[in-house]
Amino acid sequence: MIRRVTVPALFPPPAYSHVSVVEAGTRLAFLAGSVPLGPDGALVGPGDPVRQAEQVIANLREQLDAAGSDLAHVVATDVYVVSGEPAVLSAVWSVVEASGLSAGPHSSTLIGVACLGYTGQLVEITATAVVPE
Repeated sequence: MIRRVTVPALFPPPAYSHVSVVEAGTRLAFLAGSVPLGPDGALVGPGDPVRQAEQVIANLREQLDAAGSDLAHVVATDVYVVSGEPAVLSAVWSVVEASGLSAGPHSSTLIGVACLGYTGQLVEITATAVVPE
């Protein structure tokens, strides 16, 4: 259902694939950005990008479950982090790796940005996933 490709002519990615191929006719879920808000709408982990990334992954699991999918069926993500520091981006990426999201590995882009939608928000992840039959 999902063919993940690491291109031999390119530098090997640390924990993602260069390409994810899904056959036509497969159901896909396109998830809105998962944000670090708790069920009460309060920001989780103010000032802590790692804690926010953990909450974002927890919320992403909920979104996937509601769509009938899971982390193993994610084919692509964009990981947004409010930082220009590689160490901060790397710390957030470590949370992504530890979640099992990169076990596919899926295709991903890690992006440092100036700001995100909620006051104090430091992390957001968008995803596309296959919805298994």
